[in-house]
Amino acid sequence: QVQLVESGGGLVQPGGSLRLSCAASGSILSINVMGWYRQAPGRQRELVAAITSGGSTNYADSVKGRFTISRDNAKNTVYLQMNSLKPEDTAVYYCNAALRYYSGSYLRRGDYWGQGTQVTVSS
Repeated sequence: QVQLVESGGGLVQPGGSLRLSCAASGSILSINVMGWYRQAPGRQRELVAAITSGGSTNYADSVKGRFTISRDNAKNTVYLQMNSLKPEDTAVYYCNAALRYYSGSYLRRGDYWGQGTQVTVSS
């Protein structure tokens, strides 16, 4: 069984910073892409940032220059450093991982999501 557990959300004032973490656990062989998505009330879930196992990154235009995604492959963990936060960054942030894992003696591919962590930017 594969699990993604997020941490680090909370309430922060505009201009402040937060760091999100997401650790994947289970019988994981490898993780290709890890990413962060967010969903604000009444809006669709959107990609915030993604990173490959080789370190290539991709960011939404709205967060470029403010957010930084990184990962520790040895720990199967992805991070999102969020600086200069704005009220419009308020959302539930979800971690996602595209990975290969063992189910018994079978090697399978899967796309997994974390439970989500709330980020609120407000004065």
